[in-house]
Amino acid sequence: MKIYTKSGDKGTTGLFAGPRVSKDHPRIAAYGTVDELNAMLGVIASSSQLLFQDGVPLTTFLQEIQSDLFSIGAELATPNADKQGMRLLDLARIEALEARIDAMQLQLAPLESFVLPGGTQGSSMLQWARTVCRRAEREVVHLTLQPDANECDLVVIYLNRLSDLLFVLARYDNHCAGVQDIPWRKPS
Repeated sequence: MKIYTKSGDKGTTGLFAGPRVSKDHPRIAAYGTVDELNAMLGVIASSSQLLFQDGVPLTTFLQEIQSDLFSIGAELATPNADKQGMRLLDLARIEALEARIDAMQLQLAPLESFVLPGGTQGSSMLQWARTVCRRAEREVVHLTLQPDANECDLVVIYLNRLSDLLFVLARYDNHCAGVQDIPWRKPS
């Protein structure tokens, strides 16, 4: 099978079990940003040596999230996700993110100010991924305003929680490396 089909050479792409749409359609923007986030998490996972307190490597945990993001992308790429059986995300995955956030928070100093992205390279990359996750969330919310959109409540909640997790992971990465958060200082 060839990787290129030439079917998108005129600026359109086919949806799963659906029509062809312009590559700037809000649906394409939404799942494209989810794909970008997935790729970023792959880069982070490939260079991380971080272990959670329970011994789970960050790499393993990020790969679970990457699978979730692939499922989200499939749902977003399907005009009628219910009919096609593409509702692949469930509440248990959101609860898993929340459990990991809660466990890491117990090991971190309470936040006393906003923190700047930075510290370790891993922390900086996790903060960057957080911003891409927030953009994906905005793109999905924009998609839900379209007349042909599926209900995406669970996807929005997942992405919202994932951005929180990425923020806490960035702080946790710094913590494990003995690096202090960089507090934001208002200009004098």
